Amino acid sequence: MIIKLRQLQCLAMVFLLASCSSPEYSDLDGFMAQVRAEPRGVIAPIPIFKTYQAFRYNAASMRSPFEVPVKIREIANLSMSSNVKPNAKRTKELLETFNIEAILMVGTLERGGTVWALVDDGTGSIHQVLDGNFLGKNHGRIVDIRHDSMALIEIIANGPDSWIERPRTLKLKEDS
Repeated sequence: MIIKLRQLQCLAMVFLLASCSSPEYSDLDGFMAQVRAEPRGVIAPIPIFKTYQAFRYNAASMRSPFEVPVKIREIANLSMSSNVKPNAKRTKELLETFNIEAILMVGTLERGGTVWALVDDGTGSIHQVLDGNFLGKNHGRIVDIRHDSMALIEIIANGPDSWIERPRTLKLKEDS
């Protein structure tokens, strides 16, 4: 029974292959003959390219163009106080584990005359902060909260055992 079924399958395959060998490809054969009869073109030579001139980037030691520029005058005024340094005994707050570039101000709340800022830590979590709270890895302390922005003072290293205060502003993120 199995042998007859296989023979039947082989016979069906032979008929299928025989049906595909129809001589009705005269239009295709005519097209191919027409293409072969046309004159062949000349291939243009490969163009000559100018040699590559390497570019050397010499501004690696300068400020990154993607960072917000710091106002030189404000830094000069703040760096005159040489007693600036971060408080090593202070307990770190949660938002100090995030880069300040990842933190976004997303809104404000006002309760009893106190304005709270709402900030997104970059992971989607929203936190409430007040004046005096700390943000970012550079000891950024909030000094002023407004309805459209928040002012910080960061303490950054200015060499070995030397620190300066740097002002920074986080603006309210507007939906686009």
